[in-house]
Amino acid sequence: MEQRVVLDGVGIDRRTEAEIVAHVRESLSRCRGGRIVAPTVDLLRLARRDPDLRAQLADADLVVADSTPLLWASRLARAPLPERVAGLSLARSLAAALAADGRSLYLFGGAPAFFGRIEGSHRAARALVHAYPGLRIAGHASPREGFDRDPATRDAFHREIVEARPDVVYVGLGASTYAWLAERLRHDLPGAWLLGCGAAIDALAGDHVRVRERVRRRGREWAHRLVREPSQLADRYLCHDGPYALGLLLRAAVRRR
Repeated sequence: MEQRVVLDGVGIDRRTEAEIVAHVRESLSRCRGGRIVAPTVDLLRLARRDPDLRAQLADADLVVADSTPLLWASRLARAPLPERVAGLSLARSLAAALAADGRSLYLFGGAPAFFGRIEGSHRAARALVHAYPGLRIAGHASPREGFDRDPATRDAFHREIVEARPDVVYVGLGASTYAWLAERLRHDLPGAWLLGCGAAIDALAGDHVRVRERVRRRGREWAHRLVREPSQLADRYLCHDGPYALGLLLRAAVRRR
C-alpha cells in the first residue's frame, strides 16, 4: 500500500502505464499471473456503497486510475498519481508487449454478433494482430447480455478460456462478470493476467470513436461522450458521476488540510 494513494477507501497504484506493462511482462516470465482493474469515477462511486465491489478492487494486484478527476483528487490530497492509465491505452500497450514476447491473448467482451455483423471481440482481435504482428490470439468471445444468469452458458465460456490457456485475458464486460471470472481463473489459470478494460474491446473493434488526446488530458472526455450519447449517459454523468466527482475533490481537499 505504500505505493498507493487512497481515494474514498480505494487504493490506487502510483505507477505509469509503462511500469505496469513491465511488471506484467516480468511476472509472466516467472509464470505468475495477476489482476488489473482500472476504476473510473463511476466505478469508484459504485464501490462506495457496494462492499463486494470494494472487496474486488482491494483484491486486485494492480489498480490504476482510468479517469482524470482521480488524478485531480490525488493532487489535492498531496499524493499525486503520475498519470492517467486509460483501459484502451493499456490494452494496446499490453498487446504490443505480448507480441514482442510471442505470448497470447484472449478477448472476452465486445458487441455480440448481430444480423451478419461479426462479433466485436473477433474484429478487435483482427485489429490487434494487424497492429502488432507476432501477437497470438488464444481465442475470443462476445457473449450476449444476460449470459451470466445461465450457469451452463457461463461455465461453457469459462471452460473455453481455460482450455485456450492464454497469457492475458481482456475482460470488456461489467464488474460482476470480471469478479466472477477472476475468481475462477485464479485457480484454473494461476499464471495468467486479467485486465478489466471496460469498453476497450469495442473501441479496438472500431465501434467507438476515440476522443482526442488533448480532450482527454483536460478531463473533458465525459462531455464529448455526453454529446454523442445523451440518452444513455445524461442521467449517469449529470445526476450521479458529476456530483460524486465534485464531492471526491472536496474530500481530497479537506484531507489535504
